[in-house]
Amino acid sequence: MSKTALITGASAGIGYELSNVFAKNGYDLVLVSRNRQKLEFIAGNLESSYNVHVIVMPKDLCEPAAPQELYDEIADKGIDIDVLVNNAGIGVNGKFTDFSIERYRDLIQLNITSLTMLCKLFGAVMVQKKSGRILNVASTASFQAGPLMGSYYASKAYVLSLSEALNYELGQDRVVVTALCPGPTQTEFFERNDMIGVNVTNCPWMMKAAEVAEAGFSGLMKGKTIVIPGLINKLLVFSVRFVPRRIPAAMVCYLNKRQKT
Repeated sequence: MSKTALITGASAGIGYELSNVFAKNGYDLVLVSRNRQKLEFIAGNLESSYNVHVIVMPKDLCEPAAPQELYDEIADKGIDIDVLVNNAGIGVNGKFTDFSIERYRDLIQLNITSLTMLCKLFGAVMVQKKSGRILNVASTASFQAGPLMGSYYASKAYVLSLSEALNYELGQDRVVVTALCPGPTQTEFFERNDMIGVNVTNCPWMMKAAEVAEAGFSGLMKGKTIVIPGLINKLLVFSVRFVPRRIPAAMVCYLNKRQKT
């Protein structure tokens, strides 16, 4: 009997590549993002390539009611979710005081609140049936402060902390919770968040989204609590433990600055 994975932010980047990985491994899919047209195109390709069943559910998870609506619609369809992948997220790059309250509200709603609600709603069902997996996409940003992207880094620190706690807590009910913590990755993230020309976009150890997705899937299936793809990313996260916190903050500030023209 086939299993089903629910993937948010599935229309691009790591979410799209995770959709491919799960489909390749025989999972039926429920794909979520705001872009119905793109989701339907992806769904058609996945169904024809891997002989799996794919349902698309366009939702804007920046809307407070969206997580409950998504859960209710899936329940109404009688779909049993075996794996929840919380991938959807947005960033804000620039001086903290230059952005609107609404921009920060959307970031917190999507990166933190919606993720938490989906973990709670689907996690409760997994606990009842004593089976399930949750993959929360955090970041190497989870491990230090991020000047010029402070709200984004803080939101990813929350995702990491929550995932570690839930993996310990829900593990008693055979539910695995994994935090995927990629470093800079070749995705549309930089374009969508107005980061073209920022120093980090020239990062020499930037990974491909497909590589990150494969690492995330593998780590989740092995029951790992934290997955950090790439040797350099692992070394950077490890090194942060041994230096004063102002040093990685200064390095991150440089990476998050826009290049001078």
